[in-house]
Amino acid sequence: MSSANSPDGRSTIVLIHGLWLNPRAWEYWIDRYSKAGHRVIAPAWPGMDGEVKALRADPSAMNGVGVAEVAEHYENIIRGMRTPPVLIGHSFGGVLVQILLDRGLGHAGVAIAPAPVKGVFRLSLSSLRAAFPVLGNPANRGRTVTLSPKQWHYGFTNTSDEAASMAAYHRYHVPSSGRPLWQAATANLLPHPATKVNLRNGTRAPLLIIAGGSDHTAPPALNRENYRRYDRSSAITDYKVFPHRPHFTIGVPGWEAVADYALGWATKHDTTHLETTPA
Repeated sequence: MSSANSPDGRSTIVLIHGLWLNPRAWEYWIDRYSKAGHRVIAPAWPGMDGEVKALRADPSAMNGVGVAEVAEHYENIIRGMRTPPVLIGHSFGGVLVQILLDRGLGHAGVAIAPAPVKGVFRLSLSSLRAAFPVLGNPANRGRTVTLSPKQWHYGFTNTSDEAASMAAYHRYHVPSSGRPLWQAATANLLPHPATKVNLRNGTRAPLLIIAGGSDHTAPPALNRENYRRYDRSSAITDYKVFPHRPHFTIGVPGWEAVADYALGWATKHDTTHLETTPA
């Protein structure tokens, strides 16, 4: 007999990055999870499949890319898998995890420092400041936006010193489409926005929302409200705060604690290891 995922019962894990990053942001997680015996994939958003240097040189492929297109892209990838994977997403990747779970995909999902879905109203001054490079100009709805090192430090690596933040900026930062942020910012004004999920869905897979205690972009209050919006769903929903963690919690020192907690929780709530199919 063999597991629904792999011969030794390990999970397949799909890692979903967010804005201003590409799959390189998951490099430590991919290595850690792969060494633990899991099959790990980290597909890029449409237009973001390339090296950081190349994406910086020509980000035009990302112009106008929105949440719906990205969600469809990941849905097509996941539906092509033999068995449902564990989904782990960061920032807007956390929004995508919630959308995909709502569509019946995945056996467990972890949203790390997610941007708000429709129905989450709490926006702090720090969130608005972090989003200002995009929201400060309506023309950014249809084009890509590059963060300055100062903006990156405030929004992603505020717990790091300037030298460490700059090193992370050069290794990970890529321009990103401004459209998803505009879609999130206007979601509560529209009946069917791209960031809408059924918060009462009781049949979706278990969801964990992780917040960073020092996150400027998606602070704990925002993530906590996101979690509480699921209170009318009978599906498992959990919430965890890691104190003193910034928005780029997946790539700054101490990332191991977040990675291990996310995987431990997902493994606990992933029922695929209990399912068998004929060898």
